[in-house]
Amino acid sequence: MGLFSKLFGNKKSEVEEEIKERTVLSIEVGDIITYDLIDYEVVGKIMYKDHGYEWSAYQLLEGKKTVWLSAEMDDELELGIYRSISIPLAEPFPKKVDYEGTTYYLEEEGNAQVFGQGRSQQINGRTVHYADYSDDGEEQFLSVEAWGNEVEVSIGYSIEEFEIKIIAGSK
Repeated sequence: MGLFSKLFGNKKSEVEEEIKERTVLSIEVGDIITYDLIDYEVVGKIMYKDHGYEWSAYQLLEGKKTVWLSAEMDDELELGIYRSISIPLAEPFPKKVDYEGTTYYLEEEGNAQVFGQGRSQQINGRTVHYADYSDDGEEQFLSVEAWGNEVEVSIGYSIEEFEIKIIAGSK
């Protein structure tokens, strides 16, 4: 091998490693998500597992604004945008919740193992008690999660896959 080969050879394979195309089910921390004309950085990711069923939530940050993108493949792809709200809830979770003039009804409840990345890595390996609620028209949703003594509530709505754009921030 000549001097120039040693200096300049085989560097392409290391530098030009192909970036994998992202889907809403393979978003990674560091990616950029464009939704509603706003660019968000993915700063956290939580993967939930409950009896063989899996879904993900991605923490999206723009300035000081944080929203969550949920993604799950049920019979079809289901996506939602959620933001945290303050409602005084405790376990056991009620069958219905009233918030700002809308009644939400319990649809599903369970316990899931969670695996976190990025800002969510501190919850890695924990179990969360969750509940999902919807309004009468199934247009708005509440997501409730009990992390020990702390109960977090988020309000959200469904979106379509074409409404977001994913820019890979890593390989």
